[in-house]
Amino acid sequence: MAEPSAATQSHSISSSSFGAEPSAPGGGGSPGACPALGTKSCSSSCAGTDLGNSSDYKCHTDQLEESLLIGAVLKGLLVFVHDLIFWRDVKKTGFVFGTTLIMLLSLAAFSVISVVSYLILALLSVTISFRIYKSVIQAVQKSEEGHPFKAYLDVDITLSSEAFHNYMNAAMVHINRALKLIIRLFLVEDLVDSLKLAVFMWLMTYVGAVFNGITLLILAELLIFSVPIVYEKYKTQIDHYVGIARDQTKSIVEKIQAKLPGIAKKKAE
Repeated sequence: MAEPSAATQSHSISSSSFGAEPSAPGGGGSPGACPALGTKSCSSSCAGTDLGNSSDYKCHTDQLEESLLIGAVLKGLLVFVHDLIFWRDVKKTGFVFGTTLIMLLSLAAFSVISVVSYLILALLSVTISFRIYKSVIQAVQKSEEGHPFKAYLDVDITLSSEAFHNYMNAAMVHINRALKLIIRLFLVEDLVDSLKLAVFMWLMTYVGAVFNGITLLILAELLIFSVPIVYEKYKTQIDHYVGIARDQTKSIVEKIQAKLPGIAKKKAE
């Protein structure tokens, strides 16, 4: 029997659902292309594999699902943080703000080991007391509800190797960018930028003489949970004054650049 045409094979691959075995290779498309992505290439771990093999096809679809899952998790995390700092849910934000503030104040008064130990003891006291309470209630009522935390115990929290590598690859992008910035600043690729860092570090010596690390964290938390909501309420007025300050700063920097010998002005692109 004659082999099906390339168009028929391409149609069968694109119309097949995830997990179904694709048609035999030989149709249109570049080698290593993922059916779920059309003409886009899959990641390097599955590139160049034979899509006619169901296990290779599953590898590509699993990677697509992992990427979509990571994107959804990151997007959900960003939305959660945004809702927290803008006080969308007052009870939830108040709980997070109060808990973290109490923890930071505790760290300012006690050692890290003591704070962590007391937190773990408090959590264990709550969970053990609730477990004993539910057990007594079940014994009295002669019910068979089972473990009170069974729903949480059954949650799958394992991290697959593919997801771990994806997270590491995403982190490496930011790490490499930070390393490049550090090298550029310390090796004085741009004299003005390096001078800005020097002035900032000089000012931080005075800050460090007044505040310790925990105090700065407490101040940072107060700012994080107060500045965004204030800015949202008075956005127009704040933008006006920030624009004036930005123009003044830009003017001063341009004057300094013009007076520094050997520093050419950057041309606007």
